[in-house]
Amino acid sequence: MGLLSPTLPDVDLAEWRRRPHLDRIKLQVQHWGEQGFGTPAGAYLFYVVKMVAYLVIPLAIIIATTPGIGGWGQIGEWWTEPIVYQKFVMFTVLFEVLGFGCGSGPLTMRFFPPVGGFTYWLRPGTIRLAPWPTKVPFTGGDTRTVVDVALYAGLLVTLGWSLASDGVSGGPGGAGIMNWAFPLATVVLLAVVGLRDKAIFLAARSDQYFLMAVAFLFPFVDMIIALKLIMVAVWWGAATSKINHHFPFVVAVMISNSPLIRSTRLKRTLYRDFPEDMRPSTFAKFTAHQGTVVEFVLPAILLFSTNTVLTTVVLIGFTIFHLFIISTFPAGVPLEWNVFVILGSWFLFGHYTNADYAVWDATTAWPFVVAALLVAGIVVGGFRPQWVSFLVGMRYYAGNWATDTWILRPGLEERMNEEIITSAPMTKMQLLKLYDEDTSEFMMQKFSAWRAMHSHGRAHMGLISRAVANREDHVIREGEFMAGGLLGWNFGEGHLHNEQLLAAVHNRLHLAPGDLMAVMIEGQPFHRGTQSYRIVDAAAGLIEEGTVSVSDTIARQPWLDESGDIPVTVTRRATSVSANGTRRSDPGTVGNR
Repeated sequence: MGLLSPTLPDVDLAEWRRRPHLDRIKLQVQHWGEQGFGTPAGAYLFYVVKMVAYLVIPLAIIIATTPGIGGWGQIGEWWTEPIVYQKFVMFTVLFEVLGFGCGSGPLTMRFFPPVGGFTYWLRPGTIRLAPWPTKVPFTGGDTRTVVDVALYAGLLVTLGWSLASDGVSGGPGGAGIMNWAFPLATVVLLAVVGLRDKAIFLAARSDQYFLMAVAFLFPFVDMIIALKLIMVAVWWGAATSKINHHFPFVVAVMISNSPLIRSTRLKRTLYRDFPEDMRPSTFAKFTAHQGTVVEFVLPAILLFSTNTVLTTVVLIGFTIFHLFIISTFPAGVPLEWNVFVILGSWFLFGHYTNADYAVWDATTAWPFVVAALLVAGIVVGGFRPQWVSFLVGMRYYAGNWATDTWILRPGLEERMNEEIITSAPMTKMQLLKLYDEDTSEFMMQKFSAWRAMHSHGRAHMGLISRAVANREDHVIREGEFMAGGLLGWNFGEGHLHNEQLLAAVHNRLHLAPGDLMAVMIEGQPFHRGTQSYRIVDAAAGLIEEGTVSVSDTIARQPWLDESGDIPVTVTRRATSVSANGTRRSDPGTVGNR
């Protein structure tokens, strides 16, 4: 195999394309169980180089621009300087908001160029999505203007300037701390830019780094304590979100994709009875919940331990934990975030120990205000997931997010590519520069199979038949990659490719009913055993909404066994039946399953 050659199943791809949709899904799911996505070897090299750059570039900048910091040979003496951590945070925000972090590169189907981010957000005319366009003044519309570009450019300049700045007096060490003006300007600009375009706000990973920048405005002791609380809240929030039936599906899918685990025999043990029963095995469930325990217990020890030996052992454990996550190259590839967490945990808990910087040493209430804001996001995301991003709700890896499947009339993908202003071709067109038509289509549909392997993905596969009379007459795409091509960024956030993006596409292409539909499924609330869904036509509006039972989704195979459908409880639907293939059932069955 060459560096760019994917691992494909031993089938005739042209013949595979003629099979029914759910049969195609079955073959791809079984292939994923042993080979994962089948990623070309060159893709992994890209991410290794990127992680090295993520470490080397900020260190080189810090050494070159920060008085009081030594050279490469003295890293052991100055890496604990407060301004080093502050600049590393600011560099991470810059790295992410440029598009080089989460959602970049070939594992997210970005090839030419390998990033979206700044290539879209510095270009007027591209699509932008405001979080509250009808409620916040001066944020309406869905087209990026020169003002939007200027605001985003101002954020980039501020972050870059902060990296090159001298320290001011404060904190231990000889290099000082960052001038408060830089984090303040970053917070203000991120907020203003975010009110105009939520994709940029989320791409900056504001769920964490926004409040870290706020913490940089606190007195030094309170800053360290606030940063500790932020990190613990992230771990605990993620752990809390994983107490569900969805997470074992994520673990099985993620480990199956690990390039470092070569044993197909081991990968098969992740499933109940490979290849016919692809539900997670007892082994997969144990592995998943063991990780959840780690994220609950170890942060508690770090937050309260005053024993340096115990703290060091826990930090080593967390380092191994996050290195394992990196080794699986999870979808969305949040690799640099895991690197950041490893480094940050050693800085905050290994050096600034609880002997001098424990939570009970806070001099003001501000660290606890920050922690309360994070907890509020977790609570709201848990009980009202439709209100906030899964990132704000700290649902990392939980398998319980808002998700969308787009259903397109043939030829519409090509129209999007030609008629909507973007900075890169749509995903399928990028693949066609590397592979033939059959291979490109196989790789595009592999992500639908990846979605089907998750618990909510079963619902997607079943609900397609409620959206259209014959799924074989349509092109079915994972919504995340449609958003990536249209918006410049994708990282598992289903709220970026819901009705708002459908409307933006409709405004540009003037679609007819039946041209573009989407199945949208919201995350499961803590207190309910169901997930809400909507089926929407970009031109005609809502087709149907209702709920699916989680107990039904987790009991089925990704290809839905023999039924090809899934039980639903309908709460609302359109009353007409269109002639374009859109299926709108009789209103008399509302409430039935």
